[in-house]
Amino acid sequence: MKVDKVYFPLIIFTAVAVGFLLGGIFIKAPVSEKQNAENQTKRKLNKLIDFIDSDYVDEVNTDSIVDQTVNGILEKLDPHSVYIAKNEAEEAAQSMKGNFVGIGVNFFIDKDTVAVIQPIEGGPSEKAGIKAGDRILSANGAILFGKKITTEKLYSKLKGEPNSEVTLLIFRKSENKKFKVKVIRNVVPVKSVDIAIMLNKTTGYIKINRFAETTYNEFKSGLNRLIKQGAKSLVLDLRNNGGGYLEEAVFISDEFLKDDKLIVFTKNRKGRIDKTFASDKGAFENGKLTVLINENTASASEIIAGAIQDNDRGLIIGRRSFGKGLVQREMLFDDKSTVRLTVARYYTPTGRSIQKSYKEGNAEYFNDFMHRYESGELYAKDSIKIADTLKFKTPKGRIVYGGGGIVPDIFVPIETAKGNEIIPLLMQSGAVTNFVFTELDANRRAFKGMTIQQISAKIETSDVYFNDFKNFINTSESFIDLDSNKNYVKRYLTAEFCRQLLGENQYYQIVLKDDTMVKEALKH
Repeated sequence: MKVDKVYFPLIIFTAVAVGFLLGGIFIKAPVSEKQNAENQTKRKLNKLIDFIDSDYVDEVNTDSIVDQTVNGILEKLDPHSVYIAKNEAEEAAQSMKGNFVGIGVNFFIDKDTVAVIQPIEGGPSEKAGIKAGDRILSANGAILFGKKITTEKLYSKLKGEPNSEVTLLIFRKSENKKFKVKVIRNVVPVKSVDIAIMLNKTTGYIKINRFAETTYNEFKSGLNRLIKQGAKSLVLDLRNNGGGYLEEAVFISDEFLKDDKLIVFTKNRKGRIDKTFASDKGAFENGKLTVLINENTASASEIIAGAIQDNDRGLIIGRRSFGKGLVQREMLFDDKSTVRLTVARYYTPTGRSIQKSYKEGNAEYFNDFMHRYESGELYAKDSIKIADTLKFKTPKGRIVYGGGGIVPDIFVPIETAKGNEIIPLLMQSGAVTNFVFTELDANRRAFKGMTIQQISAKIETSDVYFNDFKNFINTSESFIDLDSNKNYVKRYLTAEFCRQLLGENQYYQIVLKDDTMVKEALKH
């Protein structure tokens, strides 16, 4: 990869559409005299805060006042200039590291108790003998059940230094017994590449959920494995990927593009342009490539999709992406909170800005999914609003558009029936995980030793689990019509049973088999 005048490190923060941020690219700001210069306006604000802190009639948390003030200022700028409080900033940084130090379990709170969905394969808990369905009652004597239990308390007790020891009190429901077990905390990977598998003898598939510090290494490892297995074509799945570290997205783009091909460039208020080019070291520069995107594909994911489309390197399949093309610079405060301020726009190789309009305010901006639904865009490509004034040409003469996300080369409508657009989000949410865990927890022995084919037959040839899931969802006071999408719902229920019983690979074997975008990719 070659870089021309680029502001490294370029960093992206990510969350999917339902998260608290969606794909903000930022670069760390150097401390400048201008930032440190204290003018009268700054002194006025500081003096007011000090006055409230010392003399206001009631006790006031001035930190919260400052937070509200900063938020109020940034909200008037653009949707991606944001203030992140200390606790949120720490969580955001943790989620993007690609690993953490802990005991290595997937869990949720079941009736005020920590229930283990699965120990992470090869992690500390699995090595210590903890199993799916176990309840963690205490850690080093600290009680971890009851109505007052919080996620913060759980993390504080279960995380720690590498090689530190924690004694857990476990209740194993299947054996109706309590016992103590010592777990040695260690580094636990948090995968950003969900899966890298072969769809057929010559086509590989890689799904990336975000761009964390370890994503490129995870991707390269998966890609090399697929090439050894005979992959001549690749399906890269960036659906629901809200972004991540820009360097990781650029490194991945470089694997597909030939030497000196432009990947992305940025432009700031003063007109400075910084370009990033591909190197001659790509491992998949000649194989056939398709990239899957949808309305929740944002930021760094859009950089990859734009680079592939604008360089005529492969096909983009799916639905119009989110439309995030702003670059932020990060400023860290002494209390570890941060501000991310928009300082530039990024452009795809043909010169497109894919940033959608935010003139109507942040609420309208982040509610774009509903506008796309109401316009019919989720079901028909003809409903996508395209500005002819933002028309660009690729080197081979293909017409591409700017002004609001990446428009796919091949459109694939949303799978569910009209009026049920929430179902795909539901079926990939924690609700399905919790339901399946509850069903297994009630009778785990009934599934013991089952193969993927036997699990599929058990879930899909009967309506028992489908109806149970309907009751499970509707008792949460959010009625959703699942009947018109029964096969879709059953597919994801089957996949989740397979994941909790057999593993991640089996989950994707079920999900991808009837995935409409994957089917379309295989045609091409």
